Amino acid sequence: MASATQDVPSDVPSDVQGDGSSGTPARSKVNLPVFIGSAVIIIAFTLWAWLAPDTAYTTLESVFLWIGANLGWYYILTAGTVVVFVLIVAFSRVGRTKMGPDHSTPKYNLFTWTAMLFAAGIGVDLMFFAISGPATNLTTAPGNEAGSSGATEMAVLWTLFHYGIPGWAMYALMGMAFGLFAYRYHLPLSIRSALYPIIGKRAQGATGDGIEIAAVIGTIFGIATSLGIGVVFLNYGLEWLFDIPQGTGAQIGLIVLAVIVVIFSSVSGVDKGIRRLAELNVVFAVVLLLYVLIAGETTYLLNALVKNIGDFAAFFPSMLFDTFAYNPPEGQWLEWWTLFFWAWWIAWAPFVGLFLARISRGRTLRQFVVGTLIIPFGFILLWISIFGNGAIWEFLSGNTDFITNAVESPEASYYLLLEQYPGATFTIGLSVLTGLLFYITSADSGALVMSNFTSKSLSASDDGAPWLRVFWALATGALTLAVLMLDGVYTLQMATVIIGLPFSVVMYLLMIGVWRALRMERYNRDSREATLPWMVSERSQGSGDRGGMSWRRRLARGMHFPSAKQATEFIETVAAPAVEDVATELKEQGAEVSCERGLVPDTDIPHIDLHVYFGEQTEFKYQVYPVAYSVPSFARSMRPTEETYYRVETFSATGSEGHDLMGYTREQVIADVLDSYERHLTFLTMSEEGGQSGSLHAGSNIPDDWDHDRTNGS
Repeated sequence: MASATQDVPSDVPSDVQGDGSSGTPARSKVNLPVFIGSAVIIIAFTLWAWLAPDTAYTTLESVFLWIGANLGWYYILTAGTVVVFVLIVAFSRVGRTKMGPDHSTPKYNLFTWTAMLFAAGIGVDLMFFAISGPATNLTTAPGNEAGSSGATEMAVLWTLFHYGIPGWAMYALMGMAFGLFAYRYHLPLSIRSALYPIIGKRAQGATGDGIEIAAVIGTIFGIATSLGIGVVFLNYGLEWLFDIPQGTGAQIGLIVLAVIVVIFSSVSGVDKGIRRLAELNVVFAVVLLLYVLIAGETTYLLNALVKNIGDFAAFFPSMLFDTFAYNPPEGQWLEWWTLFFWAWWIAWAPFVGLFLARISRGRTLRQFVVGTLIIPFGFILLWISIFGNGAIWEFLSGNTDFITNAVESPEASYYLLLEQYPGATFTIGLSVLTGLLFYITSADSGALVMSNFTSKSLSASDDGAPWLRVFWALATGALTLAVLMLDGVYTLQMATVIIGLPFSVVMYLLMIGVWRALRMERYNRDSREATLPWMVSERSQGSGDRGGMSWRRRLARGMHFPSAKQATEFIETVAAPAVEDVATELKEQGAEVSCERGLVPDTDIPHIDLHVYFGEQTEFKYQVYPVAYSVPSFARSMRPTEETYYRVETFSATGSEGHDLMGYTREQVIADVLDSYERHLTFLTMSEEGGQSGSLHAGSNIPDDWDHDRTNGS
């Protein structure tokens, strides 16, 4: 949602824009069905709002009220279901599954990753709602009389709820779908990839196009809502500082500014500079937060913060599924707040989910979900509690006009609070600068994401063409202005609730797709356990090399750290011929097989890659691939002239199997291939018996180069 994340992708270092293998993203071809379909819908809606504003407003209002009256329960159920789903994934056995190959490590260390997630909790709309939200809840929230002690305690809590765990759970769901299917199953970095476990290769057809059109439409309305909020928020701040009047002229100027920045960024390649501004913005936001804490009633604010934490933990479960069936709130509070926020989070989910997946490659689903739910919300909790309780303090001190003005002019509420403290001119100036930078980086990164969504990406590192970014910047600007002209931010809120409804269906499809993929992961693990007794029995019946190696040879193997030359010799004379023997035999028995030798990039060291195909079912992959490691410090005395040694590892479609073939005989390598093949056959049998058919890798490009998945992150 823009509120917490509108600038997120701009915070990412340039190499996160790819898949980790390159810092320079490739350019994708335009996906014409998705681009034309989404562009036509957006242009048609924008023209409708421009040419028939009264009809457009009346229609939007009618649909909005109908959804609130009849489908509010559905939005609330969806948000609650997503929260439960991601928690089950995180804390069940499948939570150990990585968003990447089994051998992959995180690209970013824990501190850097945490900092990126922390930055994801900041945005101009958080500044907008941190005070207007509690002020409105103080006067209109359900369950308590306006201005009562109960309303005072719940005012900040409801805002935390709307900005909290449910929304970030939606981002986590989208992020795990992107991360699993792109980085683990080697499918394009797109929403349609998550449909493979449901409809197979048809995800590449019209059904997949329809899903991606829905994602683009939802994303552009989510971004337009954020930009609209940013426009009215900044317009008031500019009037306070420079007497620039609020109105259409200033709003057009701000929208044009955002479009110009995107165009300049697209054609000049200054993305890194914009990212640096976004990083500086995080510092500005923290400075403002600390200033209000110190300049305000510090003890009261800290007491309120601790109470908010405890109350949120206590009341969250009951708030999550509360449809107010027995005590409906007055004045469409549910529609304007809970339903709007859930729809807004849904609309922003593809945008932010893509960012979260890119920075989290190599992490387990458990790490990803826990980090996504806790770290950004931690900053949101601090911001809303300190600023929101600052507003509540004004009310408790007798300044009731402050609350009235904050409710009637939400775009002014933030500035009204800063006026209560010394140095208002400086803090308001810094706030306008901070909000402006968030606003600009949001427009720039939003255009980039939408250009990616309307392109054909062959890999996770591909980006859309610059002209696509420019088009989507223009389209977003025109849409924002057209809807603002109807009735300001309120019209954007109504449109978001409406657009979020069809896209919410995609959230359910993602849960089904992710769960089926993780069930396949479970079958894969179970197949290893099921075949282990047979493999052990087979070994015990053998003798010589077939039964195992002598203890002296085993000891020598453990103390040996092979060079590149030795790894090359082993692969060429032992491992590769053994794999080719198995491939030949499989072909003679009627299997569809491919077996190819190749070279590790930038070296002369060979590898060999065996694939066995099973139609629509998951293919078998057995690759012998040399991996370079640093010689351990305890072993340096054995190889004083070498700092690197090689393990000859085996790789499946989901990464390294973790064991080293170096020192095996030809018969032992053949036995290892057969062990893996028999385990795969058991996996296919278990999958079919469990009602799970189809391949997670259908149409994917399983890599034969794995080095880029090994980084120094942790």
